[in-house]
Amino acid sequence: MIGIIATIKVKDGEGDAFEAVFRTLQDKVRANEAGAKLYQLTKSRTEPNTYRVLEIYADQEALSAHGQTDYFKEIGRQMGPHLDGRPNIEMLDIIG
Repeated sequence: MIGIIATIKVKDGEGDAFEAVFRTLQDKVRANEAGAKLYQLTKSRTEPNTYRVLEIYADQEALSAHGQTDYFKEIGRQMGPHLDGRPNIEMLDIIG
């Protein structure tokens, strides 16, 4: 299995709008991607305007399929205006 932590910084005052857009993506991933075992938005308690997406995929095929979905591409564009820079993506190997 493959894990990802995506750290996303949003512009001041854009948190609510970002969360609304992200919820749409999260719902679509959960409804359509059996290989996505976890896809959860979280918000930092200590870093203002910082979110982390916790993701677990069954395998590389599931991860690749996620990035190729039309809804991922479209909703990603909708998130763009709310972001303060590019997300930082950390790839992880699941142990055990």
